[in-house]
Amino acid sequence: MRKNFSTIPVASESCPMVSFVNLISGKWAIPILYRLIIINQPVRFSDLQRAVHPITQKELTRQLRQFESRMLVTREVFAEVPPRVEYQITELGKSLRPTLDSLAQWMRENGEHLEA
Repeated sequence: MRKNFSTIPVASESCPMVSFVNLISGKWAIPILYRLIIINQPVRFSDLQRAVHPITQKELTRQLRQFESRMLVTREVFAEVPPRVEYQITELGKSLRPTLDSLAQWMRENGEHLEA
């Protein structure tokens, strides 16, 4: 029997999962956030890029700027030669840890069933 989707009620507010996916969209979003959460201290751009290899410099910069604008990551620039920039996860960003831990655990338990 085919279900009539026109009878399914539509929520008056947007789905929180859509907002979450928009927050962490992109191939590298979760690995970057998770690495910053695990490190839990200021990390230089180059060290972060190595930790999330093989991400490009352009993509890491784009993603970090997006996280900074959403207050998930802080960026500190040091007036040195050569310039030094460090990134750190914020308290808001750290609050994602239980969610990301559960996703990682789910993948450990079910990943082999997903591979074609």
